[in-house]
This record gives sequence, C-alpha cells and structure tokens, in this order.
Amino acid sequence: MFKTVLGLSVLGFTASLMAASPALAQGRNCAPREVVVERLASKYGESRQAIGIGQQGMVMETFASAESGSWTITVTMPTGMTCLMASGQSFEALAEAVPTVENDA
Repeated sequence: MFKTVLGLSVLGFTASLMAASPALAQGRNCAPREVVVERLASKYGESRQAIGIGQQGMVMETFASAESGSWTITVTMPTGMTCLMASGQSFEALAEAVPTVENDA
C-alpha cells in the first residue's frame, strides 16, 4: 500500500540538487546506473515510478516499491554515474489535477 510522502518541498529540493555540478558525485552514494538500478530492485523491490530531465543533462528518477512503500530518488549524470539523493518510506503514487485559478479579467 502506498502512502503520501513526496510533496513540493522534496521535489523542489531535488530540482535544486539537479542544478548542481557533476562534482556532486564526490562524497555521495554513487555508482554506475545499472548497478544502482539492480540494487534498488534486488534489495528493496523498487522499480522506476517517475523520471525527469534537469539542467546539464542530468536525469532525476524516483524508484518505489508497491509492497513495502520504500522510495528512492536518484540523479544520473551524463557520464552514467548515478547518485542516491533521498530515500524513505510510505510512498504513494498520485495523479492530482492542477488547481484551477479564477480569472479576474
């Protein structure tokens, strides 16, 4: 069962991290993308739930498990190096509509 955890603050945080230089990989949990994806699948049962392209060709992905509710946000640099940016529990997939704004004109 999924539960809500990813809000605008986490997405904003991730977007700001994606704007950082590739030097971000230094001192982080990073490995080649195929190694990270395999580890998330085998150890946590997580599969890709969302993807987005950021600045400098970086790719942000959200992985999650429907069974455990665990989630992980990764950023992959153009070099193929993937870094773990955030992780947690109680992930819920949402499909919310954009709120309507009344037009004063």
